[in-house]
Amino acid sequence: MSEDLVRNRKAFHDYHVLDTWEAGIALVGTEVKSLRAGLGQLQDAYVDTANGELWLKQANISPYKFGTDANHDPLRARKLLLHKVEIAKLIGKVVRKGLTIIPLAIYLNDKGKIKVRIALAEGKAVGDKREALKQREQKREMDRIRKGARE
Repeated sequence: MSEDLVRNRKAFHDYHVLDTWEAGIALVGTEVKSLRAGLGQLQDAYVDTANGELWLKQANISPYKFGTDANHDPLRARKLLLHKVEIAKLIGKVVRKGLTIIPLAIYLNDKGKIKVRIALAEGKAVGDKREALKQREQKREMDRIRKGARE
C-alpha cells in the first residue's frame, strides 16, 4: 500500500493516460523532508528527455522549514531512475507517436522509498474535457436518483 505525498490532480482532466510506470527519483535530504511534510506540487510539472535520461522538471518542492542556508532550489530538475530499456521504450513512443510523459504522483512505497508514478499520455482536446465533465455530471445525477429510490 503506497501513500501519496503529492498528486497531480489535473493530469486525468488534461490528458488521456495510456500507460504508467514507477520511477525512482534522485533527491537531496531536505527535499525528502519537505515531501514528507506535504510541501510539494506537481501542477505544472512535466518529464523531459536529455542524453538518454528522464528528468522531472518544474516540480515544486518547497524549501525545508528547518533547513540551513544550503537548502535546495524548489524548481530544480530531478533525475528519474528507470532501467535503460524502459527509458528507451518511453523515449521511442514520445518521439514516434507524439505522446508526452507526465508525473501523476510522488509517493512512499512499501519499503519507505520515495517514488514517482509517471504516465505516457496524450493531450485531450477542449471538447473531450467538456464531454468528460458532462458524463461525470450525468453519472452523479443517476447515482442521486438511484439513492433516492432506495430510501
